[in-house]
Amino acid sequence: MKTVALVEDNSDNRLLVRVILESLYEVTEYENGFAALEGLPKERPDLVLLDVSLPEMDGTEVLRRIRADANLRELPVIALTAHAMAGDREKYLAAGFDEYVTKPIVDETLLLGAIKKLLNGGQTP
Repeated sequence: MKTVALVEDNSDNRLLVRVILESLYEVTEYENGFAALEGLPKERPDLVLLDVSLPEMDGTEVLRRIRADANLRELPVIALTAHAMAGDREKYLAAGFDEYVTKPIVDETLLLGAIKKLLNGGQTP
């Protein structure tokens, strides 16, 4: 079973994502960027769902550090964010995220489709 790491500070959002994913993937959870950067090298997942608005270290900084690590830089990372204004998708993709999914997650097929696509090497299954 593939492993998805979820980096999300909101416990309700973590619970929702876990419920959506747990029958399909192993889910590892981190409450902040520091915990994720410590845990990801030890329990390397197949994909990371990364909240953009984290306390202390935001998601774009966490992503920058992931991309700077030779052992993690190839990990597919999905921006999970409430930032859904015009241009936000392009901004986060340009920052190095592989995909972009907005919160709250109303249509779980969008999240599941993005994960499947990236786990299949960018190809739609």
